[in-house]
Amino acid sequence: MNHRIQADEERNIATRVEAEAAERDQLTRCGFSTEEIVDLLWLRRWYQSGGSNRIPLVRHWEFLKRLVRSGRLDV
Repeated sequence: MNHRIQADEERNIATRVEAEAAERDQLTRCGFSTEEIVDLLWLRRWYQSGGSNRIPLVRHWEFLKRLVRSGRLDV
């Protein structure tokens, strides 16, 4: 593998890890549990990587459903 390409990929991975750590901290401050944070981050990665071909609106509905079930949002 080209060393420049490998260095770029490593930098991208490091950036993603840092961003995800910052998001975890923010979600923790908002009162989400570790399990909820893991689930939310997994769902986002799954959708962003093409894990679902459903319409984008469904993503928002599932997130809202999770907030309602956890008691963080009243209907």
